[in-house]
Amino acid sequence: MLNVAVIGLGDISKIHLPVIENNPDARLVAVCDSDESLKNTAPEATFYTDYQDMLENEALDCVHVCLPHHLHYPVTKACVEKGVHVLQEKPLARNAEEGMALVELEEKYPDVKIGVAFQNRLNETFEKLMEILESGEYGKVTGLKGLVTWFRPKAYYDVKPWRGQMRCSGGGVMINQAIHTLDLMQLVGGEIETIRGTVDNLFDYGYEVEDTAVANIQFKSGATGLFFATNTNAANSSVEFQVLLEKGKLTIKDSILTKKNEEGKKEKVIEDAKLPGAKFYYGASHSKLINQFYDCIENDTRDYIHAKDAQISMEMISAIRRSSEIKKEIKMEVYQ
Repeated sequence: MLNVAVIGLGDISKIHLPVIENNPDARLVAVCDSDESLKNTAPEATFYTDYQDMLENEALDCVHVCLPHHLHYPVTKACVEKGVHVLQEKPLARNAEEGMALVELEEKYPDVKIGVAFQNRLNETFEKLMEILESGEYGKVTGLKGLVTWFRPKAYYDVKPWRGQMRCSGGGVMINQAIHTLDLMQLVGGEIETIRGTVDNLFDYGYEVEDTAVANIQFKSGATGLFFATNTNAANSSVEFQVLLEKGKLTIKDSILTKKNEEGKKEKVIEDAKLPGAKFYYGASHSKLINQFYDCIENDTRDYIHAKDAQISMEMISAIRRSSEIKKEIKMEVYQ
C-alpha cells in the first residue's frame, strides 16, 4: 500500500484526488495547501499548510505536486531529497533552464522517480496513432499540424493572478494550455532542427503572458510542423492534431482518430474515453497515467514520463519565445 499526499488543492487536484481514492493500492494520508479554507477538501487525510512540515511528519511513498508553476521545482526538489517519489503536474518548470535543473535532479537521485503528467500520450486515439505510424502502413511522416483554439476570460487570470505573471507561470497559452500538443508533436516528429515562432496578445487583458502563439517547426527527418494556439477563441474547441504521411493522413479531432488513404477514403479508427463535466477537454487519461506511475513505484520499473522526456516541450516553448523576440529561427542545438 502506497502512502500518498497531494500538495496544492487547486483545480487540477480535483482530477488527482478521485483517482488516488479509487486505487486499492494507494492511501491518501495527507494534503497540503496554503489556503486553510481548503482544509476539508479531503477530510480523511491530515491537512497541512506547510509542505516542509508535511514531509517531516509523514512517511510518504509518493507526492502529487499540483501547484502553480513557480513552485514545481522547489517542492519537487524537497520531496526528492527526502526520497519521496513525485508525480508532478505539467509543465515540468517555467522555462528550459529550470527544466534542466529538474533533469539534473532526476539524474542525481536515480532511485527516486519524477513522473510528469503528460496524460494525453495515453489517450486511446494517440496510442493507436502511434501504432499505425510504427506499422509503416502509410509511409513516413511528412508534416504535422497541432491546433489549440480555446477561450480564457479575463476572470480566469483575475481569480488566480499567478497565471498572468511570467515570474510565476513562465508563460500563457503555450505552457498552460497547449503544452500537451507540443509534446505530441515532438513525439511524432522526432528530433527538431529549428523553430521559428511568434507570440502575441490578441486580448488586451493587461497580463504579461501571451494568449496566442504560432510556430513553424523543422524536424531533422525533413518533416515540417505547424503549431497554433490561442486562448482568444469564442469557446474551447477540440484540439486538432494531424499527421501527414507519404500515403495518407491521420487526424485526431473531437477525440476521434480518423485515417484517410491515398484514394481519399476516410475511416474512423477509435474514440477517446471522455472526462465527464465541464473540464472534458482535460481528457480522461489522468487515471491511466497515475495508476501506471503507482505500478512503477511498486514494481520499481521505469515506464513513466520522466523529467528528461518533459524537458523537450520546455525547450520548444523557450525557442518559440526567443524566436519571437529576435524575429529569427532558433536552432534547437543551443539547448543540447
